Amino acid sequence: MVRETEISTQFGFEIRDLIPQRGVYLIKTNKGNKCLKKVNYGPHKLMYIYKAKEHIIKNGFDKIDKNELSLKGLPYAIVNEDLYVVTEWIDGRECDFRNDEDLKIAAKTLAKFHLAARSFVPEDNLKARNDIGKLPYTFEKRLTTLNKMKDIARKNKKKTEFDILYLDNVDFYIELAKKAIEKLDLDAYNRVCQKDLNDKVLCHHDFTYHNILIKDNGDVYIVDFDYCKEEIQIYDLATLMVKALKRVDWSLEKANLIVDNYNAVKPISVDELKVLKALLAFPQRFWRIANRYYYKEPGWSEASFIKKLREILDEKDKYISFLESF
Repeated sequence: MVRETEISTQFGFEIRDLIPQRGVYLIKTNKGNKCLKKVNYGPHKLMYIYKAKEHIIKNGFDKIDKNELSLKGLPYAIVNEDLYVVTEWIDGRECDFRNDEDLKIAAKTLAKFHLAARSFVPEDNLKARNDIGKLPYTFEKRLTTLNKMKDIARKNKKKTEFDILYLDNVDFYIELAKKAIEKLDLDAYNRVCQKDLNDKVLCHHDFTYHNILIKDNGDVYIVDFDYCKEEIQIYDLATLMVKALKRVDWSLEKANLIVDNYNAVKPISVDELKVLKALLAFPQRFWRIANRYYYKEPGWSEASFIKKLREILDEKDKYISFLESF
């Protein structure tokens, strides 16, 4: 339950209506429409994200969901130990990855964001959220997890439909993971890491359609910075490509459209391209759905897990064909 009175008091506005949306609330106040969100992390991480967003705005990219400050000057309110943030409400439509013009917009917007998301030095009391240099370890760890989950499924005496589907296909994806690890040129990766470390870059880390909002006047906003951290920026481009291409049958033409439009604003180096290919080749989505299932991440029903897994398996041939061509 959202405690409207406490939030209103701390932020200094009157809430006149509260409407549930995707994981947030649209709140209509006497000071305009705003977005209210309960976060599941602490004030330390929240302050890091807030400072990162403010830095990006000062660096010239202001099309993001700016945080409202409480009457105490804080970008959050604490109500019964729960943490709430209020940001401006962006009244726009979600980006449509099946539309070529929207794909171009998404790629160019990401590149513009990346140009501004650099030179960020967090304050001493804010520990940096840094994943730069961790990709080889992450790949190896997830490959190990694929094998561990295979053992879990095999040992289940009463196998579920998910268990059977997983066991029928996991060896194929284990081989894909191994090939992606082999494909990752460590020298190229280390050069990309060193450059992005020197540039002190930030990565959105969840750059997908519902976090890209397009207003009627054509302005494009990026929202939801919960996963923002220091990471090689080519990671964001890989995320955009995977999220988009799975919706368009892993079209090579659409992949080139994304890369070309990003590259037109922020040129992609040869080293970054090598890393991008490895990121696209790792079976991240297959690993993620299984990891959520076997390590009991709440929120999805058995039927939802099976549906998601079947979607990944159904596109297997097109995905492999894309990897061979890209």
